[in-house]
Amino acid sequence: MSTVQITAADVNKLRQQTGAGMMDCKKALIEANGDFEAAVDYLRKKGAKVAASRQDRDSNEGVIIAKATADGKRGVIIELNCETDFVAKNADFVALANKFADLAIDSNPADLEALLNADLDGQKVSEIIVENTGKIGEKIGISKLETVTGEQVVAYIHGNYRLGVLVALNQAGAGVEEAGKDVAMQIAAMNPVALDKGDVDTNTIEREMEIAKEQIRAEGKPEEMVEKIAAGKLNKFYKDSTLLNQEFVKDSSKDVRKFLDETSKGLTVTAFKRIQLGA
Repeated sequence: MSTVQITAADVNKLRQQTGAGMMDCKKALIEANGDFEAAVDYLRKKGAKVAASRQDRDSNEGVIIAKATADGKRGVIIELNCETDFVAKNADFVALANKFADLAIDSNPADLEALLNADLDGQKVSEIIVENTGKIGEKIGISKLETVTGEQVVAYIHGNYRLGVLVALNQAGAGVEEAGKDVAMQIAAMNPVALDKGDVDTNTIEREMEIAKEQIRAEGKPEEMVEKIAAGKLNKFYKDSTLLNQEFVKDSSKDVRKFLDETSKGLTVTAFKRIQLGA
């Protein structure tokens, strides 16, 4: 048992540094006999124990953060997960996700593993996650990291941090960023499977063709017409499901490709990423 008097100022100082609860900080200082650094270590170890005990928990809630660099040439999206919606809505949790996204913007990690090993305020991101698991009492973790580059990258967050979009365009300048925001909202709402017809993967095309053929046969159409009608259905799929061929949500008289070209001659999307919470 500690013989050192633990003051409210000591507890508050430890709380400010670690973010742990008041009672946890007081207990840590008592266990450490007033040694501040030992108390910090105690809380870090406690976080590791909590993290280990919650490894089998589902963490399907959380937030999506999308950001672009100051020059607009690169953007990142991360998904930081937790177990409950209550934690996901907490301002400190959202701030933590923003810190991780800012680090990804500044350090440009090659992949998620590199981000988890990156240094933030003298600690690895993975260590900070373990500590915060102890503080929060829920399993948390970064599940996704996506990056795009382009002449102009626009970042968009939708639905109270539940969906994020990055759009890379081949031009920069007046009107381009605003057009990029419109396209980002289009992607959020319409969830295209690819940029253009040629970007749809073979498995998706084969699946869509097979579904179309089964529907046509079920309608009693002659077998010699099946391929032709299925090809027409596939073209409808391209129109509905590939970004540049979709009807522009703000003006259905044109597709996204035409909207961009009218904004600036030759303007187009070169890449996009869309992350939806839990998807």
